[in-house]
Amino acid sequence: MTFSSLTFLFLFLPVSVAAFYLIPARFRTARKIVLLALSVLFYAWGDASLLPVLLLSVCFNYFSGVQISALKEKNNLSAARFVMISAVAVNAGALAFFKYAGVAFPLGVSFYTFSAISYILDLYMDRAEADKNFLNAAFYMLFFPKVISGPIVEYKDMQEQIREMKAASREEFCGGLYLFLIGLFKKVLIADPVGITFDRLQASSQVSAGTAWLTLIFYSLQLYFDFSGYSDMAIGLARTFGFSFEMNFDYPYTSSSPTEFWRRWHISLGRWFRDYVYIPLGGNRCSRSRQLLNLSVVWILTGLWHGNTLPFLFWGIYHGAFVILDKFCLKGFHEKAPKAFQVFLTTLMAFFGWSFFFNPTLADWGTFAGRLIGIGAAGAIDGTFLYNLRTNAILLVIAFIGCGPWIRRLHEKFIYREKGSAAFWASAAVHAVLFVFTIGNMVGSTYQTFLYFRF
Repeated sequence: MTFSSLTFLFLFLPVSVAAFYLIPARFRTARKIVLLALSVLFYAWGDASLLPVLLLSVCFNYFSGVQISALKEKNNLSAARFVMISAVAVNAGALAFFKYAGVAFPLGVSFYTFSAISYILDLYMDRAEADKNFLNAAFYMLFFPKVISGPIVEYKDMQEQIREMKAASREEFCGGLYLFLIGLFKKVLIADPVGITFDRLQASSQVSAGTAWLTLIFYSLQLYFDFSGYSDMAIGLARTFGFSFEMNFDYPYTSSSPTEFWRRWHISLGRWFRDYVYIPLGGNRCSRSRQLLNLSVVWILTGLWHGNTLPFLFWGIYHGAFVILDKFCLKGFHEKAPKAFQVFLTTLMAFFGWSFFFNPTLADWGTFAGRLIGIGAAGAIDGTFLYNLRTNAILLVIAFIGCGPWIRRLHEKFIYREKGSAAFWASAAVHAVLFVFTIGNMVGSTYQTFLYFRF
């Protein structure tokens, strides 16, 4: 069961909201237990056989956190450090085992393991208060809007919200539903149709250079709308229950540099690596050579986190090299080059980088990269290119416009803030029509899971 399934939309979500809000606000623990039970059910619905792995992780990290807090209270810092290192090593080792040993891969293991490490490190570094309440730790790791594909909310940013369990105000609740709908529209109306065309292009036996570029463009758009759509849905869902999560995407394809792109793409993952890897290694408050090493470690780990094949490792190295180049060598370029040209080059860098994701081996990637420049390609353009470009022209235009903030800005300026006006009700009607159209697409098309469920 995922957020874009009919079962979730018409069964799980309304039951969850009703069960939560039917409990009076003063019974915070009861509300917490209900959401915990629903979160376990949500996960089990998608991966019941490996649910024990997740529950074992919850228990292990809770008891590790309790031990760390107790040792720090006794000022036994060396022992607390040993427990912290051991707990992080166990989490990282378990993640590496599931990714690289070829065994069954638990749903969401990459995400909930990083949440677990955040829990341990925030307690050790005194970024969060010691908490011996098992329900709070379990809720942090299991909360269903974020357990499978994030966002990776740090424990320090969620601890107080879990303790208070404040219900959403009417504006927060409606805003959460609105954001959820936007994510649903991204997923069903853009990402899924784009993904169908990508699959068809990827299966082509004879590929021209034009078809290769079209394949790259379709995958890049699918990945953005699929993952940003999921993130919008997750953040919106959390908001309907009174939890405030930071946005996970900020129109990354409008960035004018590699560094800016990675401040806008999968923001929660970048923040996690900054807070728990880059800064502890010394960050940028050290020599240039050490900073280069710190950045290299972060990007190698980022590549390894994403996947267990060599192309993912090379993807991390690829982006690390561009970020390092941007930080140390391109200042003059940014000052002189037109911004539109910088945005074009940054987007090209990002699009080409995704080719590592959909090619299972480096040999496959090399073949694909060669076709982009005409090596091994069946000419410059072919019938496959022309047909897919023509039949998807409107979808491509909508997708490229949707990569920027222009629609949102117009909506907020002229409609969203004019509550009660004719424009406001017209906006509500448009969203209702889109929702009906989305449901029709979901009923009449083949279900597609979210791409980041595979990472």
